[in-house]
Amino acid sequence: MLDALKEEAIVNKVGGRFKLSTLIQKRMIALNSGARPLVETQGKDKLAIVIEEILQDKIYLDSGGRLQATDANASATT
Repeated sequence: MLDALKEEAIVNKVGGRFKLSTLIQKRMIALNSGARPLVETQGKDKLAIVIEEILQDKIYLDSGGRLQATDANASATT
């Protein structure tokens, strides 16, 4: 899963390396604060969960740099 970070596809998906880093950091904070994962976890570490959420288009940064979830029931907003 961490190999996905080496691919340009994930960088391009979120709009650049800086945005990718920011998105990962904000989502890690949310997960560490008790937010529920938006993907199947099955023993994955939190970084792998965040990467999978990005790859499945479950989370993104809005134009104001805030973390948003595409799932209406999710509480990923910070």
